[in-house]
Amino acid sequence: MTLGILCPGQGDQYPGMFDLLRNEPAARPALDALADILDCDPQGLPPDVLHVNAVAQPVVCAVEMAMFAVLRDRIDAPSIFAGYSVGELAAYGCAGAIEFADVLTLARTRATLMDTACTQPNGMMAVRGLAQETIADFCSRVDCFIAIVNGQDRFIVGGLVESLYEFERIAITAGAKITPLKIAVASHTPLMAAASARFRTILAECVWKTPSAPILAGISGAAIRQRSSAIDALSNQIDHRLNWQACLVALIEHGCTALLELGPGSSLSRMAQECFPHISTRSCSDFTSIDGIADWVSRASREEDGRR
Repeated sequence: MTLGILCPGQGDQYPGMFDLLRNEPAARPALDALADILDCDPQGLPPDVLHVNAVAQPVVCAVEMAMFAVLRDRIDAPSIFAGYSVGELAAYGCAGAIEFADVLTLARTRATLMDTACTQPNGMMAVRGLAQETIADFCSRVDCFIAIVNGQDRFIVGGLVESLYEFERIAITAGAKITPLKIAVASHTPLMAAASARFRTILAECVWKTPSAPILAGISGAAIRQRSSAIDALSNQIDHRLNWQACLVALIEHGCTALLELGPGSSLSRMAQECFPHISTRSCSDFTSIDGIADWVSRASREEDGRR
């Protein structure tokens, strides 16, 4: 079996996401580092605080790195990692390229830089049911941007709040389904240019190690192993469009026969299953125990071996 690990971005975090990790010693380094960053017990944070950008980004990274640390010795070694938005940073932590504590410091800094990059209220919304060319045309009319390509008719649009209102009005009239996101910054758009430039400098000051497996660049799906390429990928994705569709295709091209999303949530595994129903795909959030996750990975491996 060739296993790919998916690290989601922010948006699906919830208080119960710590439950499976609570009594796992291997989770402590990441969760303790998170407590230090937030200066509080993250497991006691109320739901609304979990969606504050400067909290959400390190929390999501910590949960993913803690989950992978717990699973690392109980599942097949992944052949590749892919992270969505801030999840791409977490993927480098899971792959051992950056220390857990450094990842969380970077995540908190990333969030702060993004919060201050645009002085006017901005945000993001999901759009379904329209072609990319149509969405791009609507965006050009109201000064919004396609921030993420998730599929042929699945997109995330970012911009100033007043521009997003105009985009929503036009898009709904054209038959689109719109879902506002609990994200208060226009990530992956030119509005974040200042944050991208500053984050590149900060990334260059970090200690890097060779990752245990390649990490896909969110903006292109290219497999990254080198420090310089990683710095380019992680800084560029802040103010450039993500192409998650290309990442999903790249996972298959790299031979993945099973995909495990670390959570929180299951949005990436659902998208992967829709695109490639023949690939075994689950999220850790689907399970009620660590044993259940490890057993699923083991069964997926045996089933793949049986098909050979």
